Amino acid sequence: MEYRTLGRSGAVVSNYALGTMTFGAEATEETSHAILDSYFAAGGNFIDTADVYSAGVSEEIIGRWLAKRPDVRGCSGDRHEGPLSDGDSTERRRNIPPAFDARPG
Repeated sequence: MEYRTLGRSGAVVSNYALGTMTFGAEATEETSHAILDSYFAAGGNFIDTADVYSAGVSEEIIGRWLAKRPDVRGCSGDRHEGPLSDGDSTERRRNIPPAFDARPG
């Protein structure tokens, strides 16, 4: 897997983003989790998601997967270092839209 810096954010992301629009619609939660497992095992770390994908179910599925995967860290709001972290979460978080911090829980 190749990686690039995402704009001026400083975040290093894989060249291939995983689109999750079908999670919760065409892909069941079990299938979605298997896709996420395979993607991260291959070195991917860039997920395309939005609160409108499957009426928000896609993000719920991703959230449950992240909860079961303490080894995966990053812009999920977790400020610990890990595979998705550049170690400077303060710098990264200032680039995250306010809608992210308005999420429940």
